[in-house]
Amino acid sequence: MNASIIRRLGIRRLAIALCGVGLLAAAPVSAKEYLVTGVKPNGLVVIDPAARKVEKIHRIPGAGVAPGTIVPSPDGKIAYVVTNHLESVSGIDLESGKEVFRADFSSGAQRVKAMFAMDVSPDGKELFVFQSPVRLLPGEYKVEDTRIAVFRTADGVGAKAVRTLPAPRRLAILAFSKDGGTLWALGWDLYALDPKTGAVRDTHKLLNWTRENFGPPDILDVWPQFEQAGVFSTPYFTSRTDLPPTDPSAFKTGVLTLDLASGAVATKEFEDTSAVIFSSVVNPAKRDEAFSVYTQLSKIDAKGGALVKRVDLPHTYYSINIAGDGKEVYVGGTACDVGVYNPDSLDRIGQIEIPGCPDQGVASLRMVKR
Repeated sequence: MNASIIRRLGIRRLAIALCGVGLLAAAPVSAKEYLVTGVKPNGLVVIDPAARKVEKIHRIPGAGVAPGTIVPSPDGKIAYVVTNHLESVSGIDLESGKEVFRADFSSGAQRVKAMFAMDVSPDGKELFVFQSPVRLLPGEYKVEDTRIAVFRTADGVGAKAVRTLPAPRRLAILAFSKDGGTLWALGWDLYALDPKTGAVRDTHKLLNWTRENFGPPDILDVWPQFEQAGVFSTPYFTSRTDLPPTDPSAFKTGVLTLDLASGAVATKEFEDTSAVIFSSVVNPAKRDEAFSVYTQLSKIDAKGGALVKRVDLPHTYYSINIAGDGKEVYVGGTACDVGVYNPDSLDRIGQIEIPGCPDQGVASLRMVKR
């Protein structure tokens, strides 16, 4: 092999090596996870769960009694928060704390409340808010039709609804399908809505189900924490009508799951009712596994229908979330701390205190990746 060929091979190897370095440099850094919660009276809290510390506390302008539902933007940069006594949504930049979006609902004689249900479209361009309007007349309050107001997130502070959609009453959760083609709405039943028109495409009966030997279920869930597994879940409570009410096995607790990618809906009882549980979350690493919280932390085999493990908590927690790799469970809401638990043993492995000990109330506990 002559010297010129050797030189050419050397140059070629060097070029390949440099390309490799360039590709490595261009590879994205893994996104870091942060928990976001709200505290009374007007705080939005950003938590670094890995470091077990509060990263930032932002002030929500014009806030009311307490922040409510929190919805992160798809890019993890903005948190949209129901605030101002449920009459506004504020969009807060999680890095700077600046209010970059604001929609106030009430005006004149019309008082409008956002009753928890809210979500943002997967492309981040539109915010959907369930509203309950009431007209204040001289001698009465006139209840008007409920609706879903749609806002363009790019409209910023002072945003007005660009359209409204008809909506069933009593909605507590809104959740977009992964492809953005369906807006799921949880009320007395579970509805699949057309996000352009509000038309009900499908209804999965819950309160109105006709299951033989089962009474109507009861659901109390206003915590939309489904971002990690892409599965919304909620506990429900029902009773067997073929058993006497004095029989403890007549009362059942189950878990409802909605896969936001496939649209599959499932309900499964897992125990005779023995504990009151509020919100739940599905493990993204073991999608048949769910965790629910209230005065106890419960680990549930949602597919098999079995309670796996349960531990007492130091106090009541309303909301729950989980790490993206499924290796830590976080419980929050109610008080001023976030508890960290091992998903296998349910041992408490950490605690994050919010400075000043403000009450989280019913604020969502959401995970963002940035």
